[in-house]
Amino acid sequence: MHPAPSIIAFTTLSGLGFGLLFWLGLDATPPTGWTAFFFFLIGYVLAIGGLMSSTFHLGRPERAIKAFTQWRTSWLSREAWCAVIALVSLGLYALGLVFFSAHWAVLGWLGAVFCLATVFTTSMIYAQLKTVPRWNHWSTSAMFVAWSVAGGALLSGRVTVALVLIVVAGGLQLWWWQEGDKRLADSGTTLATATGLGTIGTVRAFEPPHTGSNYLTREMVFVVGRRHGRKLRMIAIVLAMLMPVLLLLAPFAHWLAAIAVISHVAGVAVARWLFFAEAEHVVGLYYGAREA
Repeated sequence: MHPAPSIIAFTTLSGLGFGLLFWLGLDATPPTGWTAFFFFLIGYVLAIGGLMSSTFHLGRPERAIKAFTQWRTSWLSREAWCAVIALVSLGLYALGLVFFSAHWAVLGWLGAVFCLATVFTTSMIYAQLKTVPRWNHWSTSAMFVAWSVAGGALLSGRVTVALVLIVVAGGLQLWWWQEGDKRLADSGTTLATATGLGTIGTVRAFEPPHTGSNYLTREMVFVVGRRHGRKLRMIAIVLAMLMPVLLLLAPFAHWLAAIAVISHVAGVAVARWLFFAEAEHVVGLYYGAREA
């Protein structure tokens, strides 16, 4: 699928923001005063900035508010509600910590739960799609949540926890790529099933269905070369996992921690670009742009 910058920013930044807010909500001894203010500010800027960037991918951004009306059937609507509940709960929680040095733990726990729920519902927007076999698996949600809590632990300064979670998330990402490469073929979807002509003989692409591009070919049929894909996978893992782990294992210094965070965010962004670029929508078979 076409890796739109707005969707990459959305899934990367909101995941990190809600991951940070998750850990702040769970903290048994949370920061107070200005320290709390700056930690929550970072979390809110990332979470809200990511959510806002997603609206740029909508055909009619001004209608984004209507997403709240379809919560019974739409994972996008459920994501919107979970995000609002998380942000409001943690906003009140932060208010107590910053201005009153009050630890309203119940609000923190509630916000933390809905932070994870927001990341999960985001992942389900993609994981529910049977038309994209690479995404249509439980591991898609697991990967989104793993990177979120790992990045949140890193941003919140939980070095030991971050080390473990980043390695787990990186390992899950590698496995997701390996298994995802086989899912289109394993789905049983072919050019014959895509065209509905399989019952009358062997089907092969002779000419494209039409001479010009359309919405489907622009948005759903994006192909990245395998060689470039492998290089980008290596770059993503090095930046998101290996570099932060090595930097966190070094003698502690604030500038090393800052580089670890920057490297991690860049690596996750590359992985998210690949998440969309390597997604084989089955409609590509109809247009002769995919091979199962």
